[in-house]
Amino acid sequence: MTTARLSRRDFSRAIGQTLAMALAAPHLRSVSQAYKHKPAPPGSIRLNSNENPYGPSPKALEALAACGGIAARYPDENYAATVDAIAQMHGVTAENVILGCGSTEILRVADMAFLGAGHNVVAAEPTFEAVLTYARVTRAEPVKVPLTPDHRHDLPRMAAACTSKTGLVYVCNPNNPTATIVTRDEIAEFIPRVSPATLILIDEAYHHFADDARYASALDWAVKSPNVLVARTFSKVYGMAGMRLGYAVGAKEAVARMAPYLTQDNVNAAVLPAALASLRDADYVASCRRRLNSTRRWLADQLTSDAWHVVPSQANFVMIDLQRDVQPLIEQFRKRKILVGRKFPSLGSFLRVTIGTQQEMETFVAAFRDIAGAGASKAA
Repeated sequence: MTTARLSRRDFSRAIGQTLAMALAAPHLRSVSQAYKHKPAPPGSIRLNSNENPYGPSPKALEALAACGGIAARYPDENYAATVDAIAQMHGVTAENVILGCGSTEILRVADMAFLGAGHNVVAAEPTFEAVLTYARVTRAEPVKVPLTPDHRHDLPRMAAACTSKTGLVYVCNPNNPTATIVTRDEIAEFIPRVSPATLILIDEAYHHFADDARYASALDWAVKSPNVLVARTFSKVYGMAGMRLGYAVGAKEAVARMAPYLTQDNVNAAVLPAALASLRDADYVASCRRRLNSTRRWLADQLTSDAWHVVPSQANFVMIDLQRDVQPLIEQFRKRKILVGRKFPSLGSFLRVTIGTQQEMETFVAAFRDIAGAGASKAA
């Protein structure tokens, strides 16, 4: 990537950004704290971060093994090739695609580009919190809209919450942590109700796992609608959470507005050839989806047979209503070297559990029955 000379306008913007970052220092520290993870005890079963336990495609591993030869070079060539491959896969141009250091960088630069003091961001409660966390850095106000009684986005209320001050509205579909979906018809009704001046950021990190016939990607609206941006990641079904690569597809104007906020050379040279190999290995993606969804159904059947309520899941994790504070149980699982999701304040009785391998989930179920006991109706 080349570095152009700064214009007077660019220089002024850089100075403004520096001052804004200095003012936001306390918020930046809170972002850093929010993403710290406790070290996992050796030998732990990791069911806490919605990772793919099967890891990357064998073809991606081959690409990673060969990355030593490119480690000394900046990733310019493979950067462009990856953008082109993603654009071709989605039937768009390279101008419609932006890469990020994980999809969390996409969320951060969207906040930086579309929010600021005097603006607000509308999101569900609860949902993936990165957009709201980074919004605080920009001094934007978060507007949280509670989920419906069946734990889904309340899109009519979210649309109604948008005002002239709303710079961005965030929809995670399937949603994290509830694993519920917004349907195609609901998205189609929602988009026209939001001002074209407001960016609609739809996070599809878990879209590969959705098998409900009512679900559809919002890519049909990206590019066609000037204010719809779809974010995706290589961290989930592609099994490369540690390699940090995400991307977004949207109108070229929205992409161009976000690009100046990216870190220069934001994607490492090793992940790009691995991503290209993953995109070419559709069979492996289908295999991971099939195995994880099958195990997800098995887990839900086991839990419901014990009279526990499991929120219907369309992702690679489930939410279980324990009807009590989950924090003590989380600690009990940790003592057994089973890591499960953290407590979500607005769903304090729900336990989020990532789908691991079949063997890992059988170990989890045995421990769950010992720790949690019988479901409410059986206990009664």
